[in-house]
Amino acid sequence: MKRILLFVLTNVAVVAVLGLVASIFGLNRFVGPGGLNLTALLGFALVMGFTGAIFSLLISKPMAKWTMGLTLINDSPDPTHQWIVTTVRKFADKAKIGMPEVAIYEGEANAFATGAFKNSALVAVSTGLLQSMNREEVEAVIGHEITHVTNGDMVTMALMQGVMNTFVIFFSRVIGYFVDKVILKNERSGTGVGYMITVFVLDMVLGVVAHIIVSWFSRQREYRADAGSAELMGNSKPMVNALARLGGLDPGELPSSVKAMGISDRPGWSALFSTHPPMEDRIKALQERR
Repeated sequence: MKRILLFVLTNVAVVAVLGLVASIFGLNRFVGPGGLNLTALLGFALVMGFTGAIFSLLISKPMAKWTMGLTLINDSPDPTHQWIVTTVRKFADKAKIGMPEVAIYEGEANAFATGAFKNSALVAVSTGLLQSMNREEVEAVIGHEITHVTNGDMVTMALMQGVMNTFVIFFSRVIGYFVDKVILKNERSGTGVGYMITVFVLDMVLGVVAHIIVSWFSRQREYRADAGSAELMGNSKPMVNALARLGGLDPGELPSSVKAMGISDRPGWSALFSTHPPMEDRIKALQERR
């Protein structure tokens, strides 16, 4: 519940700040004497909806470095670090993408990929993951993250979030206008309190619905990344073993900016809001691959 509340508050805060800026510069003139200008509102919603998502994508890599206390190991002489970097390079070459930055961080068993561009991404693994798994299982996890990069999942998720944000902004304001003018019969020029309250409430309610849709999309992405790891490894067994081991471990908490790209996530109070499918479902999907 805490995560959902934080997500909603973050969305509301982003929309509120962008709305304030739009008001100051006169960019939100979609309600005039003639009523609601749907074309202008749609343009406003597109700009507002995608701005936050694209900005988050562009700063995802530096934010991960700053918030996670990452240690870059591409040039490290440590034998374990060299093995991790070599594994990442092997899979990156096989997937025909640019060599990512490679990092480790202190934490529970987890790993993630991030970055706005597939040829300049970042792959990070935790010390907990290295301590909990054998090398073949760690390689499978790295293959999973490289597949996220290869598939452009970071960009896809940002675009998906932008589309959802656009729908939230557009429909909350259309419904708010209807409530203000038709139900509350506000005959004054412009909009009234009914509009503002309705928009505020619907931004939160529709934001939760949007989060459910994005989470569902994220779960489908995880199946594809698991399958991609199996292809890079040459068989499914290492990824199956890695998932089975992860199922009994606490993955720790990842920042929201990279959570969907992690190898694992803590199950939420409802499967609807989870970015990752249950481990048993992921393992079954891999075992059924031919």
